[in-house]
Amino acid sequence: MSTPDDLERLWTPHRMVYISGAEKPAEGYDKPSGCPFCTADDLVVRKGEKVFAVLNLYPYNPGHLMVCPYRHVADYTDLDAAETLELAEFTQSAMRVVRAVSSPHGFNLGMNQGSVAGAGIAAHLHQHVVPRWGGDTNFMPVIGRTKVLPQLLHDTRDLLKQAWA
Repeated sequence: MSTPDDLERLWTPHRMVYISGAEKPAEGYDKPSGCPFCTADDLVVRKGEKVFAVLNLYPYNPGHLMVCPYRHVADYTDLDAAETLELAEFTQSAMRVVRAVSSPHGFNLGMNQGSVAGAGIAAHLHQHVVPRWGGDTNFMPVIGRTKVLPQLLHDTRDLLKQAWA
């Protein structure tokens, strides 16, 4: 029997589905029918001609969006010119909308290319747009490996959808 420590714990069992892959489709994430970006209609903030903006189901911060092309491509260099342009424009618009709604102090933008680079869904390219605030990284994620989010995803989606003119 181990000696109890004096740490408080926040339990997030809903994340085990993602971690364990329990709900991963049999065909994997490579096909649109199994892709969580393509099936997350209730988290979509805005749809364009070539790309769409969707909230991250497991956000680092409130307002953490991803901009995805409709076409399943794994690598940024596989995008055509129109997709590249609209992805860039949507990223800019996402930043403007999140600024208008929640006044972040900065952003992290990025793409993880390939599973070895950290892409959880490597088969469908996605650009992360993560709002940041001074002090948003504290002991919780660093020591406790836990992120505390003050807003429900659907509330965030509603705010961003209304502000995206």
